[in-house]
Amino acid sequence: MSRARARDASGSSGSSTSSGVLAVPGVPTDGQGADAAAPPADGRGADLATPPGDGDATRPPRPRPRPRPRPGDAGAWAELLRLPALFTVPGDALAGAAAAGVRPGPRTLLAIGSSLCLYEAGMALNDWADREEDAVERPHRPLPSGRIRPAAALTAACGLTGAGLLLAARAGRPALAVAAPLAATVWAYDLALKHTPAGPAAMAAARGLDLLLGAAATGGGTRAALPSAALLGSHTLAVTAVSRRETTGGSVLAPLAALATTGALTRLVTHRRTRLPAGRWAAAAPGLPGSSPAEGRRPRGTAALATALGAAYAATAARPYFHAALNPSPPLTQRAVGGGIRATIPLQAALAARSGATATSLLVAALAPAGRMFARRAAMRKVSIT
Repeated sequence: MSRARARDASGSSGSSTSSGVLAVPGVPTDGQGADAAAPPADGRGADLATPPGDGDATRPPRPRPRPRPRPGDAGAWAELLRLPALFTVPGDALAGAAAAGVRPGPRTLLAIGSSLCLYEAGMALNDWADREEDAVERPHRPLPSGRIRPAAALTAACGLTGAGLLLAARAGRPALAVAAPLAATVWAYDLALKHTPAGPAAMAAARGLDLLLGAAATGGGTRAALPSAALLGSHTLAVTAVSRRETTGGSVLAPLAALATTGALTRLVTHRRTRLPAGRWAAAAPGLPGSSPAEGRRPRGTAALATALGAAYAATAARPYFHAALNPSPPLTQRAVGGGIRATIPLQAALAARSGATATSLLVAALAPAGRMFARRAAMRKVSIT
């Protein structure tokens, strides 16, 4: 009888063990301390409904290791070279050709290619020169984040500079005579002048030389394009001055000065009349009725186009400058820089229309929506020249 009672007392435990429910490590099976509510000694859980296993099911999942950045991927290079900003470059050469009074041709395309290469060389060299500063202020950029090696960025800058000079040489000696100092200015700005008081002036000189490159390649001279180069350089000077406080903010004078510069440039572009060399009107504005070359007046349609493009330029640049002047925080300062860069395209188009080149001005103006579409596709919301 005692043996039967013992078997009856341990029957529930034994039957459960045979069904595998208590096959959890650490649960006693000899009936000693067989309280179902008592947790096992090793702390691996007391739920009797827990399926058999090695105890890992109750442990918290291990965090998955983050994927390491792949060096040299396409997205990193697109970010390094600021590809959406490329749409602001072709208008320099086209506006230069219009200012020279010559219809764009194959040499103009070579000048545009040279400008694109030198512009991208400056972008790669800029991040290479600022890699230590970016490691603190902009660790997400391609070089400090490890997505692109510094040696690769420097090699790209050298290769793009050589390609730009080669394309300028193909466009003729006058174009190479402008491209060489342009390349020297780009390298001097990134390596030595950027953080000095001469930095904005160097950047303005580079943009002005880029416009003169188009004039030299297309028309063989730069004298007629000097006024347009000065206006474009003034705009670049204002944008660069604002960009110097892009990460720290706190500057009210720079956005105010840029706002005043925008107003002055808008008035000059929409009211001043450009006198082209005799015989150049037919090339600059083919097929348009207008006054004689001696009078140097724009046709009415071209004047209205220049006014509209000047207004578009002012609307694009003035609003973010005004906001940055009211609140010079880093985000609003960065928006002001981006607005100034985007305003470069309508300014280039207005300069072409000011010179009487209606078709060229419309072509340049079309680069603005194309650039916005590309920026959305490339998922690059912030464009910076610093």
